[in-house]
Amino acid sequence: MNSEEFKSIWLPLSGRFYRVAFYILESQEDAEDAVQDLFSRLWKMRDSLGSVKNPVAFGITVIRNICLDKLRSKQANRTIKPAPEVFESVPDPDADLNASLIGKQNLEKIRSCMARLPDKQREVLESRVFKGLSFQEIANRTGMSEVNVRVKLSNARKNLKRMIEHEDD
Repeated sequence: MNSEEFKSIWLPLSGRFYRVAFYILESQEDAEDAVQDLFSRLWKMRDSLGSVKNPVAFGITVIRNICLDKLRSKQANRTIKPAPEVFESVPDPDADLNASLIGKQNLEKIRSCMARLPDKQREVLESRVFKGLSFQEIANRTGMSEVNVRVKLSNARKNLKRMIEHEDD
């Protein structure tokens, strides 16, 4: 496919592709980037585009996959607050009384949320954070594999964070 054919077939569809990208990504800049990525990919594969029977369907499928990849990479880049930061509110014995009371209230909130966690998640979280056990030690005590311990700990932290944020609302 030469450049004139490419321009006449694919460029008029850019509005449709943009609308699909904007619907998925909900951001003008990200949608524009996705459409640009689409046309870059299409141009690289222009020699095989002659066999495409439905350019609209093909383009929408490709733009959808590009958008989903962008969403996945954004989600992977999101950071979850590590456990030590969640537990920073533990009162310092040298702190003034007001700070100590606030710390105790926060600790009580954390403990009440932890009590609502599933048993295995709570056990793994307490062993890791409060007892300072290694993943291997927790695995030996619970009879789970180290990988399972890591997953349970990650899920426990996520659930605990959600519960704490929900109580703040």
